[in-house]
Amino acid sequence: MTYIFELPFAQWLGLLSFALGIIAFSQKNDRSLKIVMLILNINHMFHYLFLGSFISALSALLGAVRTGTSIYTSSAYAALFFVGAGILSGFWAADSLLDLLPVLGGIIGTVSVFMLQGIKMRIGFLLGALCWLINNIVVGSIGGVMLESTLISVNLLTIYRLYGEGKADYAVEK
Repeated sequence: MTYIFELPFAQWLGLLSFALGIIAFSQKNDRSLKIVMLILNINHMFHYLFLGSFISALSALLGAVRTGTSIYTSSAYAALFFVGAGILSGFWAADSLLDLLPVLGGIIGTVSVFMLQGIKMRIGFLLGALCWLINNIVVGSIGGVMLESTLISVNLLTIYRLYGEGKADYAVEK
């Protein structure tokens, strides 16, 4: 039996990502959500590197750059660039079809952060989370499995809250 204090450093980083994810997807403000997601993606990149999953780390790095860019622009050209970069990195680094899960999750996330807002953006994040959940099970990321499982729930709750407030189709600003 593994006790929490005996976890390798990589798993501790995954648990930090778990906490950051809860904070991120609890945000009703889209800008705040993206800022915390940026920090989460950087942490997650290191987590995957320490787990030895290069393609997951590459997808997380691309996600960090993409999310940082999306804070300042909603350009369709930027979205197209990051979708293309995701596809190219997937073909370059993937060894199997399962390796394409973080790539697909990243592409869905790209479309979500650049082209969607409010509830639609969060639905995109749900679909991407499903891809990442399966990836995290495959690579053995304890925090990643906890993160994606919980984010799906927290994201559904936030969607419900936004819908209840009548803010379904636009970014929520405080």
